[in-house]
Amino acid sequence: MTDPVGAGVRPLNDADLLAHGELVAASGRCPGEDGPTEPIHVRCGRPLFYPVPARDLPVHLRRRAAATGSRYVGALFAFDLDTLPRRKRYAAARFVVTLADSAALAIRLDGDGGALGLSWSPGSVEASSTTALHAVAASRSRPGWLGRLASRSGAARAHVFGIQRNEFGWVYEDPRGTSLVPRAHGTHALLELPSRATGVAGTLDVRVRVAGGHDRYSAGLRESVRFDEPLGPGVAVDGAAVRLCMAVDVAGYSRRGTVGTERIQRDLVDLLSRVRRGAGIPDSAVEPQPQGDGQFTVLPAGIDESSVIPRLVGGLGRQLRALNAGRSAAERLRLRLALHRGLVKPAANGWVGPSAIAVHRILDSTPLREALAAHPAAHFVLGLPDVLFQDVIRDAAEPPLPADFTSVTVELPAKDFLEHAWLHIGPEETA
Repeated sequence: MTDPVGAGVRPLNDADLLAHGELVAASGRCPGEDGPTEPIHVRCGRPLFYPVPARDLPVHLRRRAAATGSRYVGALFAFDLDTLPRRKRYAAARFVVTLADSAALAIRLDGDGGALGLSWSPGSVEASSTTALHAVAASRSRPGWLGRLASRSGAARAHVFGIQRNEFGWVYEDPRGTSLVPRAHGTHALLELPSRATGVAGTLDVRVRVAGGHDRYSAGLRESVRFDEPLGPGVAVDGAAVRLCMAVDVAGYSRRGTVGTERIQRDLVDLLSRVRRGAGIPDSAVEPQPQGDGQFTVLPAGIDESSVIPRLVGGLGRQLRALNAGRSAAERLRLRLALHRGLVKPAANGWVGPSAIAVHRILDSTPLREALAAHPAAHFVLGLPDVLFQDVIRDAAEPPLPADFTSVTVELPAKDFLEHAWLHIGPEETA
């Protein structure tokens, strides 16, 4: 198994370095036959903080900002762990941030760039949220840092802790050695600070668990690393082109015959129009792209996703239930639905942009196809990326709720595509 650290990740350079510390083995260590272990070091990057205006926050945070008057700040952290001797590996790594001001809180913690709303293509990184646009703009002063947030095939994904607290962090675990804990790490947080704040101060802590043969032990920094960074003015970004993409595909289309497929196309076009109108989007505001057994639509800029997405999903379930009433199982219209968000623009033969591609990757993914096959009574299944789950679903007050989703991974090595996504099974036909 290859170490995932080196895949396109730049080591921290000296200009961005905050501290270079030794990780000291804890008492109770169980050494193996290989004798004393060489010291392990960690390089901690100087945290990057950047303001995020309230208007560019997800809707639920905009409301919170209006009620509290707080400041919101994005934060990027970076750590590099030493290479371990042969036959040893990191079984776990834990990174903890403690903010000095107890009134300062982590409002959001992203396990990777996908949760923040970043996607990568050769030589570039794209943003699918206005918050992510600010991260892209701010990170120009730290070349390579955003690349640390990219999902890596075969690498353990971070679990987060400490939301709504001033002490928070990320944990990478691989107890069985099936998915490697990376050595080069990048993490992102969205912080809520008192309105008076002019900087961010606190400490960083790093702890690891090392395994290999009979040798297993924990190690951590002898002393926390302190930081105290001023808040700059930030960089203005234009988020007007960030739009929601919606792709739909009909299950079993090719088996219906000419008469059946003509009926499906009519039903699909009419149904999706009614669903969009029910979500407050008139036909005049969109130009659906017909695809025979499916449809791709880019929704208008500036919509309230916290309102539109629940109405789209709920309306689709109701409209399909009404349409399929009285039909046999073979005649029912069953759909795969995918949503994504990002910077898209019209071109000579349709919309272009990473999210216009990614929404179809999710739509055609194995998890969605298998879910629809495994639930033959379901009218539809929905897949959406982690960024929409974090921005819209996690704090949803109306269905679909967070508990209605299952985490899945969409990975297409041939397309160099890896995205953490969420799966929802729509309402099922009752006898």
